[in-house]
Formats: sequence, C-alpha cells, structure tokens
Amino acid sequence: MRTDLTARAWTATRAVGGVLMLAGAGWATAWLLGRAATSVAGNHNAPWIVGRASGITAYLLLLAVTALGLALSHPWRARYRRPSTVARIRAHAVLATFTLAFTVLHIVVLANDSYAGVGWRGALLPMGASYRPVPVTLGVIGLYSGLLSGVTAALAGRLTARLWWPLHKVSALALVLVWLHGVFSGSDSATLTTMYVLTGAAVVALAVSRYVTTTPADRVDELAQGATAAVLPVTPPAVGLRRVS
Repeated sequence: MRTDLTARAWTATRAVGGVLMLAGAGWATAWLLGRAATSVAGNHNAPWIVGRASGITAYLLLLAVTALGLALSHPWRARYRRPSTVARIRAHAVLATFTLAFTVLHIVVLANDSYAGVGWRGALLPMGASYRPVPVTLGVIGLYSGLLSGVTAALAGRLTARLWWPLHKVSALALVLVWLHGVFSGSDSATLTTMYVLTGAAVVALAVSRYVTTTPADRVDELAQGATAAVLPVTPPAVGLRRVS
C-alpha cells in the first residue's frame, strides 16, 4: 500500500514538474519575443531581423534535436541513468515541436516581407525565390526533409522499425541542408561563421562517435559469429565416381 502511494506521489510530482517546465519555457519564449518586438519596433528592417532571428533559433533547436537523437541511439546511452530514457524521448519531442514553431515563424515573416525577395513561392517551392535561390532552395528541401523525419517519428508506434527508422534518419540530411542554407543565405553569415563551424563540428563529432563506438555486447556478438563460423561443417567437394564395368 505504501509503495503504491509513493509511486502515485512520484508520478504526480513528475506531472507537476513537467507542467511547470512547459509553463516556464512558454514564459521565457514569450518574454524573448516581446523583447525582440520592442527592440525592432519602428525599424524598417524589423521583418528581416525577426525572420533571421527565428531562423537561427530554429537552426539551434534542430541542432539540439539531432544531438539528442544521436545520444538516444548512442552505444554509451546505458551509462547514464538520469535523465531516464522516457524523459529523453519527451525532451526530443518537445525540442522538435519548438523547432517547427520557430521554422514556421521564420517562413511566415520572410514570405510576407516584400523586401526579402522570397515570397510564398520561394518559401515553399525550390528555386522560387529571387534572393539567392540556391541557398533558399536548400532550406526548402531541408524543411521537407525535417517534416518527413517528424512524421515518421510520430508513426513509430504504428509502423515497424524497419519502415520508419530509415526514413527518420533523413533528419541528418535536413540538418546538413539547413546548415548550408544558414551559411549561404544570410547576409550576416560572415559574423556567424564561428557559430556555424563550432556547432556543425560538434554534431559531426557526436555522429562519428555514435557509429564507431562498440560496446561489450557488440564484441560478444562478433565472437559468437566467429565461433559459429568456426564450427560449421565444411562440405567436401563433389568427387566424380568412375563406373566400373
């Protein structure tokens, strides 16, 4: 009985904590947007500033989503018990939601800015922008790649891993395209070169460690496969029999 009460109390505490965290994140986001709106009020470049700021924010959030996704599948993930796997997955989903929100803000602001040279056609269709069409197109393709990755993640419980997992890995392509989009489409990219280089290198390093690291379980599997191959009987070559008359 006491164990049940403790479990219920812990569940309630976690639920309240989650609500408070979401409320805090919402308040912080609203405060930042309010400060940004106040800072650019009366500035004729306000749409561009807001669009650029929301784009950089979406890029950093996508970076966090990808890094957390790599950490969730990393061979060393079992070494860290806190936060729990469920909490990591929830954080992954929340970050993806915020990434989508800031991406939508980025698109809507720049598509409605007549001076940006993007428009709705350029924001949604490849090579539709008059401003730097190739870098903008990279962002458009990155957008659709990210949406494909998000949809497949939402279907993870309804489809087998063989179907949704390869498609979900398209998120890596989305990050590469968004990185190129940010570097080559922004007129202030020279100022942000250090940020792009360091963040890109960090994710590449994490991805390399994810795919080159082996665990004791991997070594056991390799030894088991080697032992199985060693004990398999060898089929002797067929020898023709001479018929004796």
